[in-house]
Amino acid sequence: MDLTISQMLVLFVCVFFGGLVDSIAGGGGLITLPAYYAVGIPPHVALGTNKFANCIGTFTASLRFFKEKQVNIKVGLVAAAGALIGSPLGAKLAMAINEKYLNYILLVAVPVIAVMVLRKKDFGQERQEELPFWQMVALSAAVGFGTGMYDGFFGPGAGTFMTLLLNSVVGLNIIRACGTTKVVNLASNVGALVTYGLSGNVLVDVGIKCTAFAILGNWVGSGLALKKGARIVRPIMIVAMLLLLAKIAGDMFL
Repeated sequence: MDLTISQMLVLFVCVFFGGLVDSIAGGGGLITLPAYYAVGIPPHVALGTNKFANCIGTFTASLRFFKEKQVNIKVGLVAAAGALIGSPLGAKLAMAINEKYLNYILLVAVPVIAVMVLRKKDFGQERQEELPFWQMVALSAAVGFGTGMYDGFFGPGAGTFMTLLLNSVVGLNIIRACGTTKVVNLASNVGALVTYGLSGNVLVDVGIKCTAFAILGNWVGSGLALKKGARIVRPIMIVAMLLLLAKIAGDMFL
């Protein structure tokens, strides 16, 4: 598929900002996927091509968080295992239940969550007392399973919700929650990319060109998160939730 220079420029800008947002708070696909659709790439091919660029971008952010010791490996591995179980179940659920019912729930839940994030004075802080090992495993698995099921059923904003849950439920500080979420996202992205690739739904030439901007966006975003902490994560998280809300409202009413 041949795209014009102006179409590629649109993709480059959106992929950069999508990577930036995704590396800080999740939800970058809410920026990148509409861009792929806008230049005329069919939905399934857009999803596969987005995963191609996003895998390398997410790996970049994961590596940077890991180097700064802002990844909880134990929590990440357990959550990733939970997500790998939850995601296919969510996909099966999507075939049995109309997506509109989840839209109704999210239309109410997302603004409530956004207000809670804005008003929470200790947003992003780590739980002072460490959880017992088996409680940490159970909670991490539950977070991974729940967000994995959501990702399989619906998708947009799964990384945002996982970061929030790893902070509020498991007790990681917001930066370690961001870094750990990237590791889980990387595992799920690789799995999805293999699936899309085997079915021929990846535009490799477009994906390769977009990858450089995905890397740059994730590098800049992870650097901002590591440097600014909750001061940058909170507003970007609100932006991600507003984008999710706009998508839901658009799907329902337009």
